[in-house]
Amino acid sequence: MADDTPLAPQKSKNGLQRISKALGYSLQGLRAAVRHEAAFRQELLLVTPLAIAAPFVARGAWELVALWGVLVALLVVELLNSALEALADAISIEHHPLLGRAKDLGSAAVLLTLLFGALVWGVALGRLLG
Repeated sequence: MADDTPLAPQKSKNGLQRISKALGYSLQGLRAAVRHEAAFRQELLLVTPLAIAAPFVARGAWELVALWGVLVALLVVELLNSALEALADAISIEHHPLLGRAKDLGSAAVLLTLLFGALVWGVALGRLLG
């Protein structure tokens, strides 16, 4: 039995048009993060010099991938956390325990990503200096 439920207009696109639209939405999201999210801007200030330094720190291709990977992961998790916070605030700006918990969980995800990134960079720098 076929489902005749109409799709949202953006879901009916396929091929290059869909890819083009998705890229546009992604760039809009990055611009919004830079414009509206102080934590994302701060993390960009941390990530940028580290990304430039990574090829000089890494002892091989896999180490370089790991160093860059944790930097990208930090930005991705921060974007998801910011999206979660924006959604929670759109639902209600009043204090609600479940919305507060959702925001705290997002923040914890960012913290764990930062800690893991520090571990990866610490190991790489330790090998370089030791």
